[in-house]
Amino acid sequence: MFLQRSAIAVARRAAPRVLAQRTFTTSFVHRDASSEAKEAKENNIAQKETGHSADSPSVLAGFKKLDEIKSEADLLPPGAKPGTVPTDAEQATGLERLEILGKMQGIDIFDMRPLDASRLGTWSRIADGGDNQLAHHGRPNYRHAAGDEQYVGCTGFPADSHNVLWITLTRDEPKSRCMECGSVYEMHYVGPQEDAHGHSHSDHHAHPVNPYPKPKNMADFLKPEYQEL
Repeated sequence: MFLQRSAIAVARRAAPRVLAQRTFTTSFVHRDASSEAKEAKENNIAQKETGHSADSPSVLAGFKKLDEIKSEADLLPPGAKPGTVPTDAEQATGLERLEILGKMQGIDIFDMRPLDASRLGTWSRIADGGDNQLAHHGRPNYRHAAGDEQYVGCTGFPADSHNVLWITLTRDEPKSRCMECGSVYEMHYVGPQEDAHGHSHSDHHAHPVNPYPKPKNMADFLKPEYQEL
């Protein structure tokens, strides 16, 4: 009895031995894919060069090139096929579609280059004729625009000193200041001076009236001598 209990205790303390050891083997198959890889690489390079050339055709068949767009009707989308989810190229309209068609041919129609941040744009101070008259002429950063509005993205002075802040410049309010770095931007209108659809010949510099005017705020009630500080 004593021997049976001792044998059982020893068996419980001893680690069980693996009855069967399983071996793992790995097999490798050697394939000569140098010629296939070289051909695929050459095709990829050829496709990239064709897609980024300015005179290349559109990537998607059936879409117009930039030189074929003559009016707003040419920017209407064809739509997606029934039972499919439309892509941006199939449903985008207006300027968004024009941008997509340009990117298909490797052309960026919008000027997204960083603004000139070599100097801080300043606001001009006009002399008021008093004892404390100021005759300082500012140097704002000029931006050309052919439309009634221009969006300017300021990254600060020096460049990239703050996140991009978008400033809206209009023909009625061509100058504005960045609220972060204080740099001043001014829009220089280079578009047509006359409205092609207008019937009035008295005012040669009239432009279309905005049907949604900007709501007034406290800045509209400042005195003229404090507006350009």
